[in-house]
Amino acid sequence: MEKKYLFGTDIGTQGTKTIVVDLEGNVLASAIRNYEVIKPKPLWAEQWPDTWVKAVFETVKEVLEKSKVNPLEVAGIAISGLYGGSGVPVDKDMEPIRPCLIWMDRRAQKEVEWVKKNVPLDKLFEITGNYVDSYFGFTKIMWIRNNEPENWKRIYQFISPKDYVIYVMTGENAIDYSSAGNLGGVFDLRKKYWSEEMCKILNIPMSMLPERMVKSADVVGRVTKEASELCGLAEGTPVIAGGIDAPVAALSVGVLEEKSHVAMVGTSTCWGVIHRGGNITPKLVSYPYVAYDDEIIYTFGGSATTGGLATWFRNEFGQKELEFEKAIGISAYKLLEQEAEDIPAGSEGLIVLPYFMGERSPIWDPNAKGTIIGLTLYHTRKHVYRAILEGAAYALRHNMDEGMKAGLELAPECIMTGGVAKSKLWVQIFADVTGFPMRIPVEDFEAPYADALLAGVGSGVLSSYEKIKEWVKFREPVKPNPENKKIYDEYYKEYLKSYEALKEIMENLSKIAMR
Repeated sequence: MEKKYLFGTDIGTQGTKTIVVDLEGNVLASAIRNYEVIKPKPLWAEQWPDTWVKAVFETVKEVLEKSKVNPLEVAGIAISGLYGGSGVPVDKDMEPIRPCLIWMDRRAQKEVEWVKKNVPLDKLFEITGNYVDSYFGFTKIMWIRNNEPENWKRIYQFISPKDYVIYVMTGENAIDYSSAGNLGGVFDLRKKYWSEEMCKILNIPMSMLPERMVKSADVVGRVTKEASELCGLAEGTPVIAGGIDAPVAALSVGVLEEKSHVAMVGTSTCWGVIHRGGNITPKLVSYPYVAYDDEIIYTFGGSATTGGLATWFRNEFGQKELEFEKAIGISAYKLLEQEAEDIPAGSEGLIVLPYFMGERSPIWDPNAKGTIIGLTLYHTRKHVYRAILEGAAYALRHNMDEGMKAGLELAPECIMTGGVAKSKLWVQIFADVTGFPMRIPVEDFEAPYADALLAGVGSGVLSSYEKIKEWVKFREPVKPNPENKKIYDEYYKEYLKSYEALKEIMENLSKIAMR
């Protein structure tokens, strides 16, 4: 039977989404399942993998039912996923031993300090292309070793979230280059395999890392009879490796050329640029891209809170707008945005440091705190709301600047995807602060769209990655306002100085609060 359809699934931190497309890139149906993150203590974040398996199987089955696609006409499915931190620790029967310590878990502070004191950081960067922070999975693996010796004795391997689901679907255990590279610490960026030297230095047995490493468009295995009964896909359907969700989302908007860069802006921001591997910096994260994996490097910077800032403000100070939303059906965010439009660039003297959940790149500081600077009795809620939007844009510019300082070249326009891209005001602020025109896709299907592409390339029904160029259409770019850009340039200088001035105070506050 002719293979005419492609499935793409993305396992996110708070939800899993599956879509089905035809070979022209038309989305026929989608389904979402949401779930929670387990937070046993402050700065801890973990998830059981069965949650992801259930969400994937349920969304695939729902999409099949909605689209009425014949499972025998499905060419393949690819699965991307959140950065799984430590990965799922499994025993020799591939059964989970404890929850996965996901990317946002920050408990491995002592391990980070140990690495900084005992490992030559220039050697770490030379081999892996990355630095050390509790964000990276290798420090989380060390935490489990140091704090859960009974679990450590039982661990056979650490499996990334989407690769665990692929194992359940196929019985095959593998990891793609992007997922391996994002572990940091133990991955050799040039050799594209685990570093025996770093594994010895960090005392992480190489046997605990998946032996089989594949490209994102490689077929890992095929849907088993048991998985077929649970998800509805035909037994034998090819399952393609996929990759980390951020670069897969970049591929979903057609990013294939060097210098292309994308800001994926939702609850947090992941900004990434692709290149041939030179001029990387320890202040950003680098690992193989999900297309042309053995040639192209994806370097990204991540801001921990973006849309999350707007949600916090709405929930804590937007009761009036929430009441209007219930009464007249207009989004509270839209109402807050309309109020903030009245405020000039720079919010009349306010700067927000958007570090409400610590910060990832480029400062790598879990003790960083959200801060509002410049408040007077003149200022109103709408001043603060606009300053929050501006703070998120300063954070994006900070990451871009670090990339350019290292010598990375950026295309003249930045592509923006994610929920924040629906905000007209916020997109304009991002353009004004960074100086880059923002290009937004007409329809934003994010990572699952590129998963479908990878499924097509991997199964052979699509000839190349370039097909995505025919699938994606863009709106006219949102161009920077030159006058606003001049104003923001001045505020941005103070933004950078503000963190440096408050860094020690932020660290002391963390110590006091944790007593």
